[in-house]
Amino acid sequence: QVQLVESGGGLVQPGGSLRLSCAASRSIFSIYAMGWYRQAPGKQRELVAATTSGDITNYSDSVKGRFTLSRDNAKNTMHLQMNSLKPEDTAVYYCHARILRLGGTDDYWGQGTQVTVSS
Repeated sequence: QVQLVESGGGLVQPGGSLRLSCAASRSIFSIYAMGWYRQAPGKQRELVAATTSGDITNYSDSVKGRFTLSRDNAKNTMHLQMNSLKPEDTAVYYCHARILRLGGTDDYWGQGTQVTVSS
């Protein structure tokens, strides 16, 4: 099991930057996959960026070139650097972890952090 706690959300003007952090309650070195999802009002939760233990990172087309995901295994944290923010990036951002177990996988979520992009 793992507990995930996000931080770093807030209000920012269009074109600004934010850095989200996800702190895990245990070592993330062996966690198969970690990533960020977001959910805007009235919309389904969607993938923003995710990375596997093999260091392959995928980004949604809407954030490619603007957002950067990074993992700090030594500090058991994951970050999402968000640059050139747009109003359409406004959403609750969730940290996600997928752990392999015998016979399947388990998914874990943080409580979410609000990001609002507005002038």
